[in-house]
Amino acid sequence: MGGTAAAPGFGTGIALALSAGEALSSLELSAVFALSLAEVHGVPIDEIERRRTIVMGIMLGGSGSATISKVAERTGQHWGRQVVAEVPLETLRQINKVLGPNFVTKYGTKQGIVVLGRIAPLGIGAVIGGGANAALASLAVRAGRRAFGPAPTEWPPSWGEPLD
Repeated sequence: MGGTAAAPGFGTGIALALSAGEALSSLELSAVFALSLAEVHGVPIDEIERRRTIVMGIMLGGSGSATISKVAERTGQHWGRQVVAEVPLETLRQINKVLGPNFVTKYGTKQGIVVLGRIAPLGIGAVIGGGANAALASLAVRAGRRAFGPAPTEWPPSWGEPLD
């Protein structure tokens, strides 16, 4: 992208479009990671509200954890297993109403800053973009570990069933 941004005229526009695509790809991969963690830990992800809570809670890190614990009126070390699986759907909707605007603001701000950094020419943008992607991924991994704890020693029972 840095090379594209260096081209006079249309280069900056193309670099911005590529960077926006990379931000969406990063968001998608983080969501897949969060939902994969839930699946491995046997947390049901059939309902969209549960999926939203898991994804936004992990991607918001500590502030997401605090919001979930506060609205659900439960505290615990691994909210992903304890809260999301046991909380009624209506409470999850309330949690998501609080997390949603926070997610858009926090994630959007971070990605906006990264997009501007990525379009810097001559390899500087690549360093900024790569460093930012690594930092955001690291935050998601740490938040996922806090949300779900260590991986289970056995797969959930439904995983042992033969495929149809």
